[in-house]
Formats: sequence, structure tokens, C-alpha cells
Amino acid sequence: MLTTRLVDRFLDDSYSVETRRHVLPLTTARLTANACFRFAPPFLASISDDFGISLSRLGLALMITELAMGASPLLGSFVDRMHRRTAMTGGLLGISAAAVVAASSPNVWIFIVGILMISVAKFFFDIGLSAWVNDHVDYERRGRVIGITETSWALGLLVGVTTMGLVASQTSWRWGYAVGAGAVGLMALVIGARLDPHDVAGSVRDRNVVAAPMPRRGYLVFGAMFFLMASSQAMFVTFGSWLDDEFGFTEAGIAAVAFGLGAFELLASVTSARRTDVWGKERSAIAGAMLIVPAGVLLAVLHTQQVPGLVLLGLFLLGFEFAIVSLLPLAANLIPDAPGRGLGIVLAGGMLGRASMSVVATATYDRFGIEIPALVGASMALGMILCLVIFSRDSRS
Repeated sequence: MLTTRLVDRFLDDSYSVETRRHVLPLTTARLTANACFRFAPPFLASISDDFGISLSRLGLALMITELAMGASPLLGSFVDRMHRRTAMTGGLLGISAAAVVAASSPNVWIFIVGILMISVAKFFFDIGLSAWVNDHVDYERRGRVIGITETSWALGLLVGVTTMGLVASQTSWRWGYAVGAGAVGLMALVIGARLDPHDVAGSVRDRNVVAAPMPRRGYLVFGAMFFLMASSQAMFVTFGSWLDDEFGFTEAGIAAVAFGLGAFELLASVTSARRTDVWGKERSAIAGAMLIVPAGVLLAVLHTQQVPGLVLLGLFLLGFEFAIVSLLPLAANLIPDAPGRGLGIVLAGGMLGRASMSVVATATYDRFGIEIPALVGASMALGMILCLVIFSRDSRS
């Protein structure tokens, strides 16, 4: 009854029965997946200490995982050929297994293999979910449904990473991953049981068109995703170390901050779900990036002040969340007959952005502190804005 009322608040009867019935379980499943995916960055200091390596060396290792995900356009075409339930259930099971690998890793290279496996498996789930939404929701109203499912990004931090971090504070980061693995495995069983195995709308059609080319202007969205993900990575891989070094935060303290940041992101996701279709995808994404720029600059100036610094970090991530939720439906519609391929190409841009920033941000943090990563993050947001302004102009011409 409660879940029905929650759905009714956001989705009226004009949305399909399948969409209204499954959107909350799918969002919950994605919450657990995102928790495993987002767990490492806030606790990089603890992980690097455990393996006896510097933060910058661990950042270099993370870059390798992101570069390996440059194959995402090919994976997107492959997922387009799969049943939606198969892609999502298989992705969740893969994340669970990969989290176990990370938790039990005897050295940093096995840990990186686990992180890479989480990224690949999560990609399968995310593309399957995006294709499922494309199958069931018209583009004009898709922003609201994607906004609901994207609350899982914020909730993954607010609920998932916080819980895993509290477990880690009492044991170790390895047990944090173990808890995440169990949660994702449970949701794989739930999704596998709930979704109709014959609900493969679009899959047969997609098999004949997965080679559809990306329109030329679509690469501006690729560039926008590159800059946006680079901007967010500048903060994600450094804020935990900043809190530890500047203010002496423990793992429990970092988990508490993650909870607060998740609340900021949740606010952005809910607002985007309500407003993106009204304001327009490009305009909403630009608005989010415009919040990142001053937040990053001011954080570089006020990084030694705990309360202002935390508020600015929250605003930085709020802007990112609003921008990414608004950008995803645009990316998934670049190749309407093959959404997995279009989204895969754009997400490859995001992965390249994260890969480059994993090295730049950790190396500059080791040498200069949080100031330079914050300024770099702000400048990357400006690049994202420029790409979308050009995209919007080309769309009108």
C-alpha cells in the first residue's frame, strides 16, 4: 500500500501498468548496485593504507578500470540483443560476485579486478534498465521515470554507502563490500522473479538495427558526459581523504558525511524527476552544471573551514546529480531504435572522463590538497555547459 501511494505521487494512470508496477523494485535494485559501485571512493584512504600504497597509485589503478570500460559501446550493442530481464538480473548477479572478489582481494590488483567487474556488471544492469524504460515510456515523459530510478544514485550513497561505511568502521572496508554483495544478490532474485520473461518489447526490433550510427551532434552529448563525469570524479576520489587529512574524520565520520551528501543528491533527483520534462533535458542539465562551477571555486577558497566546506561539497554534488539525471534520457534517445548503443557511446565518454580524473585528481591532491581538484572540477563543468549549448543550437537549426 505504501509503495502504491509513492508511485501514485509521481506516476499517474497515463503511465503503463508495467511501469508503475516495477519502477520501485528496479529502483531498489539499482540502489544496491550503486552502493557497491560508489563505496570505494570515500574510503580510498583506508583501502590504500590496507594495501600499503599511496593515494595517487591507487588512483592510477582505478584509471585502468575506467579505460577498460571504453568498450561500453560494444557492450551496449550486445545488451540491445538481450532480453531486458536477462541483462538486469545477470548484471546484478555479476555485481554481487564482483563485490565478493573485491572484499577478499589479497592485493591491489585483485581488488582492481573486482572493481572492474563491478563496473562491467553494473553497465549491463544500467543499459538493460534504460532500454526497459525506453520500451515502456514515451520520450516526452521519460524524464520523470528516469528521475525516479536515478534517485537510486543518491540513495546508494545515502543508504547503501552509509550502511557499508558503518560496517567498515566496526570491522574493515572488506566487510562493507560483503554486505553490499549480499544486498545486490538478494535484489537479483527479486528482479528475476518479478519481471515477465516474455516482456522483451523492442529486443527483436533492436537486433536488426544495433549497427545504427550515432548522429554527428550526438558526440556533443558524448563530450558533455565526459566533462560532467570528470567533474564529479574530481570530488568523489578526494573528498574522503580531504576529510581525513584536514579534519581528522574517521570511517564512521566519512559514512555520516556520505549520508548527508546522499540527502543533497536525493533532493536533486526528486527535483529533476518533477522538472526535467517541463524545463527540457538540455536546459536542466546546464542548470545543474552551473551550480557546480561556483561551488567548486568556493570550495577551493574555503577548504579549511569544515562547515562551509561540507555545504559547498554538498552543493557541488547536488548540481552533478541534477545534471546527470537530466542528461541520461537525452543520451538514451540519440539512437531511438538502439538505445543501448547510443547510451553506451555516451557512457563511454563518462568513463573516459572518470579515468582521466582518477589520475589527475588523486595526483594533484597528494601534491596540493583539495584546492586544485575543486578548481579542476569547476572547469570541467564549464566544458559540459559549452557542449550542451552547442548541441541545443544545432538542434534548433
